[in-house]
Amino acid sequence: MPHIIIKLYPGRTEEQKRTMAEAVSEAIIRSIGADPKTISLAIEEISPSEWKEKVYDPEIAPHMEDLWIKPGYRM
Repeated sequence: MPHIIIKLYPGRTEEQKRTMAEAVSEAIIRSIGADPKTISLAIEEISPSEWKEKVYDPEIAPHMEDLWIKPGYRM
């Protein structure tokens, strides 16, 4: 039962977000054999001025050892 939350800066169109959500969902179906009915995906837009406080500090920095893909930036 994968539940995915994608956090990104605002500015993408609804079509871009829909395309991304479909591509991520398809990748999960192909890579782990998930049933499409078990996948949920949310997109949260976080402003650049709030990224450090809302995303980097609580979710990225303290969990670097658990990240399969690490960011190429530091804050």
